[in-house]
Amino acid sequence: MKAKKKKKKQSSTLTMFTKLLLIIFLIPATVGIYYMTYLAWQEFKKLPVFESAQASELKEIQANFDIAMPHEYIPIYMTAGERYKVPWTLLAAHHRIETRFSTMKANVSPVGAEGPMQFMPCTWIGWKHESCKDLGVGDISEAEKTNPKMIAKYGGYGVDADGDGAANPFDIEDAIHSAANFLAKEGAAEGRIEKAVFQYNHSDQYVTDVLYYFELYNTYKERLEAVMYQENT
Repeated sequence: MKAKKKKKKQSSTLTMFTKLLLIIFLIPATVGIYYMTYLAWQEFKKLPVFESAQASELKEIQANFDIAMPHEYIPIYMTAGERYKVPWTLLAAHHRIETRFSTMKANVSPVGAEGPMQFMPCTWIGWKHESCKDLGVGDISEAEKTNPKMIAKYGGYGVDADGDGAANPFDIEDAIHSAANFLAKEGAAEGRIEKAVFQYNHSDQYVTDVLYYFELYNTYKERLEAVMYQENT
């Protein structure tokens, strides 16, 4: 009887050891299979058959534009437009003209305009700043220029849209909201679109170019809004 018990215990020990080895070898294998499956699925989702209705609709709309309006910027235009009571398509048109939707290599123009929406530093912080004259580059430190309290003091258009404590002309949200703020105060909120655009850049050709894209984007405004709404529901 004792010998049989000993044999049974040994058999049980071997079984547990075998299970442990299987677990040790199977866990990495399982993780590897899962990871490879995930990567394969990500690639399969890129195939047209897996394209969502919203993505397909957006691609169809974008085919009408010379440069695609980046999907990730549309909600920012819409939020800023609603906040400042200006057409969000006008903000998209300015962004297209100013920096080709932030695809230009230089963030600062030859005359000193900065960021995605190309604000002159003095327009950003306010022309009451003691160093502001001529084209509006000024002698302004970064700490001062991005300080909302200083902007309020000098009557500028810079806005801290993302709530991080700084109004940064190079930040996409801050820049677009600031452009909306400018256009609204210059008449766009009351429907004086052409006047507001001219104040943004005193050039008749600039006004013509911005209004061209404004009208183009307005043609697809409702469809773009529908796509964004469906995506967020």
